[in-house]
Amino acid sequence: MDPEKFLDLANQVTKLKMYPYFDFAHSVMCLLMIREELSTGALQFSRKHPLSCWMSSMAVIFSGSLLANLMMGEPMLSPFKNNNALLIATVAWYLVFYLPFDIGLTVFKSMPVKVVCAALKEVYRAKKVHDGVSHAAKMFPNAYIIMIFIGAVKGSGESFMRIGERLIRGVWTPEVMEFLRPSVDTKACVVASMIFVLDKKTDLISAPHALVYFGIVIFFVYFKMSSLLLGIADPFLPFENLFSALFLGGVLDTLQQTFYGRKKSDDSEEKKD
Repeated sequence: MDPEKFLDLANQVTKLKMYPYFDFAHSVMCLLMIREELSTGALQFSRKHPLSCWMSSMAVIFSGSLLANLMMGEPMLSPFKNNNALLIATVAWYLVFYLPFDIGLTVFKSMPVKVVCAALKEVYRAKKVHDGVSHAAKMFPNAYIIMIFIGAVKGSGESFMRIGERLIRGVWTPEVMEFLRPSVDTKACVVASMIFVLDKKTDLISAPHALVYFGIVIFFVYFKMSSLLLGIADPFLPFENLFSALFLGGVLDTLQQTFYGRKKSDDSEEKKD
């Protein structure tokens, strides 16, 4: 492809409007996640507790903005002032939970529709990560960690909101804390946030901003398609294992056990178990 045409395509991607198609796809994917969590009890719960079902759904759909605003000291409920976005989310919620014979769920879970919605959602995710990093950079110009964290929260808000949305439905599951077991989406958002920070705050990346943004979009879409179509669970896991073995005590602990044996405290804990 001609470099100028490729750059023009990248510029067009950066200017894409999220409303209504990308917003709708994001809402559908979030709602499918809730339906999978509720499993066979989804219909019964939605009929018995419609308000709780709607509130938990809205909390997941707008989770990135809700959490980012809370952490940035801004009005937490400001995402709900956008009536058009709220209407799109509510329409998607009704289609997934309340259409007769569960037609909405059947259509959205069909592979062609799900692949399209997932791809659109990843474009939406890249936009959210970029907006989160940019917004944090304005408030904390030299706080790189804050920029990365806000970008990750914006892009993977549904993962961080999991405890909260389940609590709205009356379920307390602290073991799903995102900091304990980060999801693949969260890891990808952290990597994307780091790249955006390097692009915005350093000279390490010499490529035009539009190309960097387009590369992040391709990165998100590629990994999501790999997960849906090829069943690749976590592409970051080999790198995490290598890092843990080299820098977080893996190799050293093995050498210590080999030459000096296990510590008494470890042996006593195993006996207790």
